[in-house]
Amino acid sequence: MEEHIEMLGKIQSKADFLKFMQAFLKMAKDPAVRDYLEALTAWAADSDGYYHNAGKPMPENINWDFIAALLYAGSIYE
Repeated sequence: MEEHIEMLGKIQSKADFLKFMQAFLKMAKDPAVRDYLEALTAWAADSDGYYHNAGKPMPENINWDFIAALLYAGSIYE
């Protein structure tokens, strides 16, 4: 089984999500999809800075595992 799939259901933090995204990116074959996922991953990594600079509180209790599952499901759902 692919590394990113094995991670689903176990992602508990932003750091875990970023590890998932790195593994998921390895599977992206379409350059446009890969570019989008790379940008999404970079933004997720820097999201604390975005909220700080915007003067907004960082959301709490983010379900990183759900976000990972959503992205993965979108890549295989017909």
